[in-house]
Amino acid sequence: MSSETSPHKPRVAVVFGGRSSEHAISVLTAGAVLRAIDRDKYDVLPIGITTDGRWALTADDPERMTIADRRLPSVAELAESTEGGVVFPVDPTNREVVYSEPGSVPKALGEVDVVFPVLHGPYGEDGTLQGLLELSGVPYVGSGVLASAVGQDKDYMKRVFASFGLPVGPYEVIRPREWENDPAAARRKIVDFAGEHGWPLFVKPARAGSSMGITKVDDLAGLDEAVEEARRHDPKILVESLLSGREIECGVLEFEDGPRASVPAEIPPVTAHDFYDFEAKYIDSADGIVPAPLTAEQTAKIQELAVAAFEAASCEGLVRADFFLQDNGEFVINEINTLPGFTPISMYPRMWQESGVSYPELIDRLLQAALERSTGLR
Repeated sequence: MSSETSPHKPRVAVVFGGRSSEHAISVLTAGAVLRAIDRDKYDVLPIGITTDGRWALTADDPERMTIADRRLPSVAELAESTEGGVVFPVDPTNREVVYSEPGSVPKALGEVDVVFPVLHGPYGEDGTLQGLLELSGVPYVGSGVLASAVGQDKDYMKRVFASFGLPVGPYEVIRPREWENDPAAARRKIVDFAGEHGWPLFVKPARAGSSMGITKVDDLAGLDEAVEEARRHDPKILVESLLSGREIECGVLEFEDGPRASVPAEIPPVTAHDFYDFEAKYIDSADGIVPAPLTAEQTAKIQELAVAAFEAASCEGLVRADFFLQDNGEFVINEINTLPGFTPISMYPRMWQESGVSYPELIDRLLQAALERSTGLR
């Protein structure tokens, strides 16, 4: 037997699922990441978080992390036990992950070198998981606590962008106490906004993604129902005016010399839906156009704005930036996603594929960047 030891392969914990309304989308993303990650280069430990917050040891089985007969997957279906839990260390001197079940001796799962969080929405994409990993001293893919929180809260995201001179559309915020304590005054606030900017309006949760909880409201009659639908996902809601124009997206990826933008993509109008909602994105698989049919000047402008948004929010690793190209030829930034979807139909990997970075290479680049980046202030 050779005396030479094989080189250490970095151990990647792919953490997915979570407590947000985007639980199933996270499972889809995890399946795609697990399918693409280079097993010759990395050891992989899949960890799923159930909708009630339990960290579960799950099967490394990407084929079960797909939409089947329009039915979305869940961590509960993938968990190896209905009671067992994974305990992640909150100690920078110890990266040992432990699995325990009631009445059994805890089992060591080994140390983790890097975490690839593919959680979407609150309790994962919003800085909460990132804070845990900072306490643990474990490197992770993507933005830190501040950028993740800003990227999740569309209210403060727009405030940050506006302070950096980036173009944002008109919006109004209804905070939880406003609707709970004086719904009539909150309603008047929205009606006044509509009087200034016109109907229809979009009512949406301030801190959700994947088009969850969004309603297009054509008049006052549908307002209360739209507000309650948004509040099912988040007690803080955002009201936006309709921006007529084309929906354009652009990916940003951090390279050794700084962030670069991908070729942009266009989301064409969807005839079966009022807008690019959850059903259009994930169930009916609306197709984006990659690259977007733009002029060279328009492409350069949106790439410049996407990188500027990345820098304004102090992002790291990756971002998908979403814009409207208005009828007057001006771009308006709608939002950024600090952990965009990696499903087979997701726009972020498609844009980078078209830009010369394959899906496996994209995953590898993100992991390598995370391994080289320290936790803590940086």
